[in-house]
Amino acid sequence: MKKDSAKDIKIAFFDVDGTLVDMEKKVITPAMIETLKHLKENGIILCMATGRGPYLVPSFPGIDFDVFLSYNASYCYTKDEVIFSNPIPKEDVKAIVENASEIHRSVFLAGVEGGGANGCDKDLADYFAIAKSKVNVLDNFDFEKLMDKKVYQMMVGCYKEEYADILRDVDGARITAWWTRAADITPANGNKGVGVRKILDYYHLDKENAIAFGDGTNDIEMLEAVGTGVAMGNATDDVKAVADAICGHVAEDGIYHYCKEQGLI
Repeated sequence: MKKDSAKDIKIAFFDVDGTLVDMEKKVITPAMIETLKHLKENGIILCMATGRGPYLVPSFPGIDFDVFLSYNASYCYTKDEVIFSNPIPKEDVKAIVENASEIHRSVFLAGVEGGGANGCDKDLADYFAIAKSKVNVLDNFDFEKLMDKKVYQMMVGCYKEEYADILRDVDGARITAWWTRAADITPANGNKGVGVRKILDYYHLDKENAIAFGDGTNDIEMLEAVGTGVAMGNATDDVKAVADAICGHVAEDGIYHYCKEQGLI
């Protein structure tokens, strides 16, 4: 991004794990807090774009995000209203649960207020531990009740070679993964890029008014949907390939240094 383009930026989208927060240290740095504060002071709308659900969205001291793309943008909202709701078709939820069971994998179903699983294995437990959370295992009755509600995301401990089995005979859902031992399952017609476009429409902004930062495969569509897509230094190669720019590693306050260099703060 050219420095003279900084004045055109009106909104910034941030992935969380591996972008705002180092996945090893699991805390946000003082420099990142300072960055968010200065962006806000400069009139830039702050958007958190995460695979986490609303009930797991982190809060940072002294920072008020304006808008949230949760569940990889299947559920987008501000503090006052829902902007976009896109649940997984119920028939696909059922099929995925059955498919996963056949390969001895448990599934976590996630709604707006929470969710639950029909079991737990080490991969799924470790996946939740990244967000400092634990898998809520339900009995069969409560799990069946949850399947009848709106499910915005499903989480499964699995490896890439298991994806095809999990999605067998499923048309309305897709896998978005940013970790090798687990996957997020989201609506096939949704991704962070769709959420970005919904948010830009909501604020009456153009693509050129937006910047986004991400590190995982589930961030690719988001980086492509904005005028300036920035990959973290720790991002995967496929993310770096589509980015307009690459900043430093999350552990080295890459976003802070990029924003200073580009005149955003």
